[in-house]
Amino acid sequence: MSGVVIHVPRGSGGAGGAGPHGDPVTLRLGPGESARFGRGSARSPVELRLDDPAVSRLAGEIRVTDDHWQLTNHSTTHSYLVENPEGAGEYLRVPPRRAGAPIPFEFSRVVLPTRGDATVSFQVFAPDHVYLDPEAMGVPWGNATVTAYSLNETATYFLVLVALCEPRLRDQSRVAVPTTPQIVDRLGGHPACAGLTARAVSSHIDYLADEKLRLGAPDSHEPGRADRRNGKREEIVGLALRFGLVREEHLALLPPQTRAGGRERQAAR
Repeated sequence: MSGVVIHVPRGSGGAGGAGPHGDPVTLRLGPGESARFGRGSARSPVELRLDDPAVSRLAGEIRVTDDHWQLTNHSTTHSYLVENPEGAGEYLRVPPRRAGAPIPFEFSRVVLPTRGDATVSFQVFAPDHVYLDPEAMGVPWGNATVTAYSLNETATYFLVLVALCEPRLRDQSRVAVPTTPQIVDRLGGHPACAGLTARAVSSHIDYLADEKLRLGAPDSHEPGRADRRNGKREEIVGLALRFGLVREEHLALLPPQTRAGGRERQAAR
């Protein structure tokens, strides 16, 4: 990892010693380097100034290591959030006085609470995460490691999985997981799903939960079959997004979206 890039947007503050207008600031840090952030003062200088009275003079510190970056929270009262803007609502909470919390996201938004309606935030880019080359990974002896979740991206059940995850992937985190009739409607334009029925979708969901993702058998005493079905869909989506089994590029497998009400208008004609 060659380092990180920190960007403080306009109006949030600026670099230490910056003017009162809160111009945007971009700071680059290499491995072993660090930058302090906060309101700053003559006795507590900071490299990244965040101009809000609710932010401590020395609020925290970012330190870059060889393969990730760490966040230290110097506040004694406030937790900070580190959000993954490219994910499905993932975030880390760094509690008060937490030192050296490792941050795994390649693109992060650090959010500090304020007394106003808006929070104070800045972005951290860590573009050089290293991944192993599967072609160079030899297995000198024994059996090869098996895949934890073996999914066939050309199968109909995978299309059902992508349709389940679509609202969250499109940054509609508060939208409920699609129902079975909504999935039938969403996949109706796909050549492989022309005859897809609600019963078939339910079977694919059961197959994903029981065989592919191994979520475990539902509690037989849990009241309400519909509630169990909704809970199963939520678990499927949560696991698939947490482990990156479904990603934004998989949305291209779905048929193009139509405007709301378009099919109803066609039917009315």
